[in-house]
Amino acid sequence: MPPHASASSRALRIAALAVAGLLGGTLVACSSNTGQTVLSPTTESHPPVGPVPTGLARFYGQSMTWADCAPYATSDDAQTAFRRSDIQCARLTVPLDYDKPDGQTITLGVLRHKASEPDDRIGSLVVNPGGPGASGMVAAAGLIDQVKNNDLGKRFDLVGFDPRGIGASEPQIRCLTDSERDADRADDSETDGTPAGVAKQETQEKDFAAKCAQRTKLGDDMLEHVGTRDVAKDLDVLRSVLGDEKLTYLGYSYGTLLGSTYAEDFPRNVRALVLDGAVDPTQDPEDSLVAQGQGFGVAFGEFAKWCAAQQDCALGNNPAAATKAFQDLTRPLIDFPVPVGDGRKLSYEDATTGAIQALYQQNLWEYLNTGLNELRNQRGATLEKLADIYNERGPDGRYGTTQDAFTAIRCVDDPRVTDPKTILDAQEKYEQVAPFLDDGRPASSARDACAFWPVPNTMTPHEPQVEGLPKTLTISTTNDPATPYQAGVNLAKALKGALLTFEGTQHTAFLQGNACVDKAGIAYLVDGMVPADGTRCAGS
Repeated sequence: MPPHASASSRALRIAALAVAGLLGGTLVACSSNTGQTVLSPTTESHPPVGPVPTGLARFYGQSMTWADCAPYATSDDAQTAFRRSDIQCARLTVPLDYDKPDGQTITLGVLRHKASEPDDRIGSLVVNPGGPGASGMVAAAGLIDQVKNNDLGKRFDLVGFDPRGIGASEPQIRCLTDSERDADRADDSETDGTPAGVAKQETQEKDFAAKCAQRTKLGDDMLEHVGTRDVAKDLDVLRSVLGDEKLTYLGYSYGTLLGSTYAEDFPRNVRALVLDGAVDPTQDPEDSLVAQGQGFGVAFGEFAKWCAAQQDCALGNNPAAATKAFQDLTRPLIDFPVPVGDGRKLSYEDATTGAIQALYQQNLWEYLNTGLNELRNQRGATLEKLADIYNERGPDGRYGTTQDAFTAIRCVDDPRVTDPKTILDAQEKYEQVAPFLDDGRPASSARDACAFWPVPNTMTPHEPQVEGLPKTLTISTTNDPATPYQAGVNLAKALKGALLTFEGTQHTAFLQGNACVDKAGIAYLVDGMVPADGTRCAGS
């Protein structure tokens, strides 16, 4: 859970993590190591491909020098993923401000796994795993083994890029130090709705916003231009530099918002878009919050039913009583955190973060049950580990920058939520649909960091205008805990594209082991074949 995504309320904090589904999921799992070799740099250049916006020819026609990926690793996940010998990395230069193409420039990290059958190569398949704030380079490396034996790996170069401010891209968004992040996770002050508690939280949020501006190179100028509108423009530059006349794109979770934004800005530059785990671009933050809360509530109910069938279920054998059992275990942590074993203590914040991390994928449910059983015995190691995975904390205590980037991007993408009544109403509705996350204390009306952000937001909820866009494919999961099913229905309709329904309880589905979903998605990406209306794929 991004600690500063919205510390003003329990509910808004949860909403923050809900769009970051793949951070601890299968797409960023460690890929098999195939040895590490140092590649001789190779430079590829060609004239700009496709239409070039005015003043941007030098960016659209630039050369990229492909070399070994090891120097691009800025996190533990990246160090592991980039040990492969079958990948190459390069830097892409883009304008900081597209309205000032002759001004300051920044660079993006790009990773490529080349098509294994180049004679039948279609082009590049560009991947974004979500967040916002997750590394597309790490995600692409993690997908290689899933695609190398099918037509995606044979006929496409698999490409991932780290969006501006993220991962290997320079400069990075940086807000908190490692020790500050640990301290923030240990502080459960967001449960204090008293005037003093609200004042404390807002002081912390102001401090966070100020630190982001102070510690990020280029300061306010960088923060002003990290939003999805700018990243969509970067994506079109990348398309041209890769040599593709039209973009073939796979976006998960927040990556669907990037995809729909690109579709609106460059509809005639699209070849194919797969959007899995949709963000509804028409929803305001409050409506999106409540819809996501409902998704987590449903997923918790499914976990409770699974758990009740286990001999050692920490929540008991009655699913109807699971919410109270969970609350009874976690609420005391607000006043009495329990030891983890490494000098830290498990807070209420981290216990619920760990639980939500586990709800993203069914293969983590066993760990959640183990963690809750440990908590019954006043131990917190497993839940803390789950929270560490979400917060991108390595065994050495060092954090990645995903959480900082998440907040910075959200604060320029979303309208500000500053009205105390709106904040309190959102919490009340959220706790009604996800009662297991109700901390039992009066809600706080504190504003989050975005209310104090030094630059304005650049987007508002709206239905994309996509005249000229070819058929797209949206995949939506019936019990997705983070991006609700209806959001996928709405996005497919807004883009006038096809909808594929996956019947399951997990966040996103494509290239995650379901043969029905994978067959449909691959056929679309390779041949442009969209599933028939009403197509559904059953989970295992």
